[in-house]
Amino acid sequence: MKTKIQYAKLCAIIALFLTVSYSAAQNQANSKTYHIETNDGNTYMGKILTQDSVTIHFNLFKLGEINILKIDIKKMYLLDMKKVKNGKYWFDNPQATRYFLSPNGYGLKKGEGYYQNAWVMVNSFAVGVTDDLSIGGGVVPFFLFNGAPTPIWFTTKFSIPISKDKLSLGAGVLAGTVLGAENTGFGILYGISTFGSKDNNISLGLGYGFAGGQWARSPMINLNAMIRTGPRGYFISENYFIQTGAGTMVILSFGGRQIIKAVGLDYGLIIPIIGESSTFIALPWLGITIPFGKKKNQ
Repeated sequence: MKTKIQYAKLCAIIALFLTVSYSAAQNQANSKTYHIETNDGNTYMGKILTQDSVTIHFNLFKLGEINILKIDIKKMYLLDMKKVKNGKYWFDNPQATRYFLSPNGYGLKKGEGYYQNAWVMVNSFAVGVTDDLSIGGGVVPFFLFNGAPTPIWFTTKFSIPISKDKLSLGAGVLAGTVLGAENTGFGILYGISTFGSKDNNISLGLGYGFAGGQWARSPMINLNAMIRTGPRGYFISENYFIQTGAGTMVILSFGGRQIIKAVGLDYGLIIPIIGESSTFIALPWLGITIPFGKKKNQ
């Protein structure tokens, strides 16, 4: 009889231990904040209260509790609460490898890529072959207009991360031609240093252009900046300094990028300054960038 009582006490202690452990694990899990994206495009941020094999009972920030069917969930991942500012989550920069057109020292991860369209006619893409090497290309489809000569180009970039969020180096080449015309090869061989994080950085680049069968005698200097202005907004400036036979050509640009879900909308003004000309011209810039491929949780 005594043995049975001792056995019952032991079972009760084990059951109590398992209950406390489960409760602690549940409390620990509930203290984490998740991002959920559903198949219909809606996004939610909050804490998981309970869940079973079919439903997640979710507590949204400032909006209360809802039930979400697991079959309706497209993505779900943990959030870093250090990135919450004024009640809004600042996601990682989804298009951190370039400014308007110019690349920076950061690279696409393996399997990540994007398609970019600017001014309706300029189409380009890039994809990460490895975490440090990306390839891409582009076309301006003038052939749609009575078979007019059509520029095409191919690109490759190698990125070398030196110090996290402080310095990343890049080097690459753009090579192209104009289909339907003769002796129209063009390209540029460049290197670039990016100082700062993917959200806030300055890049200094140096490149030698090729056109008309000859390399440029003087390098092109490229100075760019990207500054984060909010959870989904960036200020961008992309600037070129080109030495020509007629003097120095300067191309300045100022504008921004707005992240709409995963798509980036770029806008701004391009200001060319040629020699000592007093004529002021500001050309509008408008483009979109659509990411594709594998994305790591943010």
